Amino acid sequence: SIDATFTTEPGTVTALFGRSGSGKTTIVNMISGLVQPHYGRISINDNVLFDSAHSINKPPNKRGIGYVFQDNLLFPHLTVKGNLKYGQNLVPEAERYLNLGEVADLLGLENLLLRRPRTLSGGEKKRVALGRALMIKPSVLMLDEPTAGVSPIVMDELFEHIIKVKKTNVAILMVEQNAKQALSISDRGYVLVTGENRYSGTGKELLKDPRVRSSFLGG
Repeated sequence: SIDATFTTEPGTVTALFGRSGSGKTTIVNMISGLVQPHYGRISINDNVLFDSAHSINKPPNKRGIGYVFQDNLLFPHLTVKGNLKYGQNLVPEAERYLNLGEVADLLGLENLLLRRPRTLSGGEKKRVALGRALMIKPSVLMLDEPTAGVSPIVMDELFEHIIKVKKTNVAILMVEQNAKQALSISDRGYVLVTGENRYSGTGKELLKDPRVRSSFLGG
């Protein structure tokens, strides 16, 4: 079961981490609407998305949430431009967050727009998936293991792009196994243990916390 409470603010990065099976991905799946919660409350900008006490459960396309899956889930038959436009077409034009050119510039995709996903590196695919999620004007951008399967150099580059996205005033909720690196760019972090908040604080506070360091950060 999950019994956790946390918040994330516009223009900030919130890291959610813990050992395998702690409930991290289940939580982001509940927020995005992929998993049905049994109880509790989820709200974005005072817009209640789920409230078990009042039988409120809005469908995913009404949630204002961008979700980047761990395995990217790009459409192989579409170019990079086509994948980005797919995200753009999910919302009315008046509600679009950034246009395609702005997203490409933000994430360094200008020279990749006509390429197919199979020709991209792992880091490039993750940037395309990140860009597609931005095209739906999310209030919250959720990243599930954004650096999984990439080299340390590519991981650093991805975190730099995440910081750029943060500066566009999006609230970012990031599930990440590389806890030290994630906390170093996070404004706030939460450590989950068997579905509950065990520790919370700013990224710097958690990096310095001896309990967190010994149990989750390798000393």
